[in-house]
Amino acid sequence: MNIHEYQAKELLKKFGVAVPDGIPAMTVAEAVKAAESLPGPLYVVKAQIHAGGRGAGKFKNNPEGKGGVRLCKTADEVKAAAEAMLGQVLVTKQTGPEGKEVQRLYVTDGVDIEKEYYCSVVLDRSTSRVTFMVSTEGGMDIEEVAHNTPEKIIKVGIDPAAGFSGFHARKLAFGLGLKAAQVKSASKFFANLYKAFIDLDASIVEINPMILVGDEIMALDAKMNFDANALYRHPEIQALRDESEEDENEKIAADNELSYVRLDGNIGCMVNGAGLAMSTMDIIKLHGGEPANFLDVGGGATKERVTTAFKIILSDPNVKGILVNIFGGIMKCDVIAEGVIAAAKEVDLKVPLVVRLEGTNVEKGKEIMAKSGLPIISADNLEDAAKKVVEATHKAQAAA
Repeated sequence: MNIHEYQAKELLKKFGVAVPDGIPAMTVAEAVKAAESLPGPLYVVKAQIHAGGRGAGKFKNNPEGKGGVRLCKTADEVKAAAEAMLGQVLVTKQTGPEGKEVQRLYVTDGVDIEKEYYCSVVLDRSTSRVTFMVSTEGGMDIEEVAHNTPEKIIKVGIDPAAGFSGFHARKLAFGLGLKAAQVKSASKFFANLYKAFIDLDASIVEINPMILVGDEIMALDAKMNFDANALYRHPEIQALRDESEEDENEKIAADNELSYVRLDGNIGCMVNGAGLAMSTMDIIKLHGGEPANFLDVGGGATKERVTTAFKIILSDPNVKGILVNIFGGIMKCDVIAEGVIAAAKEVDLKVPLVVRLEGTNVEKGKEIMAKSGLPIISADNLEDAAKKVVEATHKAQAAA
């Protein structure tokens, strides 16, 4: 689950992480009022969307104009910036060409930045440790830094049994070239950031840039993502969910206990089990196709959930073929067959459908599909299914 920058900063502030003063605004009037409440004389108006690269982004209605982060010196300039952003679609390198509509703003107090750094806290699965990554190259894409100058990234893993200590903090601070009072401020910053990460069950906390103001380390920007499996412990975080920022199909899937992620390809996939879903996508690519989604219906899906899953796949206009790959255990093949047929008839299926069934009630499932009257292409195994769906999809596109 993602949250907005202003929400992340409010959470971090409760843990003692230093952030510039700021006030969220949902309207132009609220933005002006926020500026009048801040010390000034410099204000920053920041578009709030679940995507990075806002400052370098462009608005669809004014692609040659300013981006989603603007410096203002007066309340009138704040008003003009708010009017130019609210209700407009901001396109960044992370939103894709469709962009995201700006419905919220964050007005912050300007600060005198002496130096910018990068800082993030993530779970390193290769070491099973919460790991800090810091760099002197703040404000830049960390992927670019890692590729071009990997020596500028400092990593420090935290033993989960021992926890965070002063040693870790000093190693990070000295690695960034900080000195004297700056080290003390940074040590407090890192310790509080670690506590926030652990206590809130975060999956990532990214501060880019982390800045030096005088001798104080602060978070100028903040991105937080949370472990969905732990959200039941944090109703206060669940309350921060902004459904308008979520893909509509992903929202419907979540509400129906389906795991769905939209991708850029044209072959829709419906599978039971995350590992099998990944294997299905891999073998589609191996045979020259591009998966349009990851969709795991789970082990105990009902006919209704399968129908919903099928509708979600077909709602993507890029989908030109579908592969249903089910290995029946708890999930019975006849239930899948009934759900697929019900959904196909309801939405008037017009794209090739390849189905591979194996496991519990497989013969019953195949019989149901054979009697459905639908042009279903049956496959004997996963490789056969992948070849058939790629070939059928290519033919369908060529005919169109």
